Amino acid sequence: MNQARVNKVLDEMSERGMDHLIISDPSSIDYLTGYNNHPGERMFVLLLSLDGNHTMFLNKLFYLDQDLQMNLVWYADTEDGPALVADALKDANVVGVDKNWEARFLMRVMELSNDECCFELGSICVDHVRMIKEEKEKELMREASRLNDLAIDQVIQLCAKGNLTEIEVSKQVAGIFQSLGCSGNSFEPIVAYGANGADGHHEGDDSLLKPGDSIVIDMGGIYQGYCSDMTRTVFYKEVSDEQRKVYDLVRKANEIAEAMIKPGVKLCDIDKAARDVISEAGYGENFNHRLGHFIGRNVHEYGDVSAAFDMEVEPGMIFSIEPGIYLQGDFGVRIEDLVLVTEDGCEILNSYTKDLLVIG
Repeated sequence: MNQARVNKVLDEMSERGMDHLIISDPSSIDYLTGYNNHPGERMFVLLLSLDGNHTMFLNKLFYLDQDLQMNLVWYADTEDGPALVADALKDANVVGVDKNWEARFLMRVMELSNDECCFELGSICVDHVRMIKEEKEKELMREASRLNDLAIDQVIQLCAKGNLTEIEVSKQVAGIFQSLGCSGNSFEPIVAYGANGADGHHEGDDSLLKPGDSIVIDMGGIYQGYCSDMTRTVFYKEVSDEQRKVYDLVRKANEIAEAMIKPGVKLCDIDKAARDVISEAGYGENFNHRLGHFIGRNVHEYGDVSAAFDMEVEPGMIFSIEPGIYLQGDFGVRIEDLVLVTEDGCEILNSYTKDLLVIG
């Protein structure tokens, strides 16, 4: 168990009046205990208690080869796992619950709990702690992004051949990451040619490149448990005046947002700065997503760079800055970096060029 991290979560619980916290997200359990498990459909819970009497609930199918320094409750497939959790909560008053915990488990626990027990959404207690990266985490994120820079260069070179479909390029990305020392993709890569680039979450198909196509490449890998994520847009053989104009706008929005990042600035204001650049140029309706998301052990962690978050930026936060303009039926442009907030500004983790590239 990482006691320092657990203590920070306990402090968050205390501030919110929670005496117990149910954690079911495997990445959060790994973050707090060092135990990595993929439970599938089976119940897997870390129950934290303000009194320090922590318990983990594990199915007998799971494999454990370390001392977790807490109570362990094992159950079989034929046993009522949620009833065991409810029994551990018999003296609880306010229980925080993980946002990811399945209703079929939670409702059973609530059914068996005493009437005075109150259940609240409690994920924020872990999310706030995970938002601020420790020094070792920062180093892993720097290296993950450095490797992503190398990987995207190889992908761009593949696209430059001009004879590979989107899906043929996408299928090679995991192998590229593995050759660089990553375990694979942090998410399914997006390789989108031409009009497909106007679909922000396009799934690769058998499209082939045509001269004048934009190529949106959004990809990330996993390095020692930490995720990278970046997007670059390049053009095949030629670029039109409108494509150049849109590209320059997106790059300007990206760089203006990054330049204003420092402790105390609000996430919503960073989003607004980038959005204003695009809106003032007449493309506001074509920027149809948040400016960024937090990242670490998961490619999307708690926290958005958007109008919905007025949270102030703090040193140690890592999030994406990824403005885009998407012209349906024509082309799309997105440019994405990861940034690490420092004491007086930010460190941009991606160094791959943002100059407009024409390949092929």
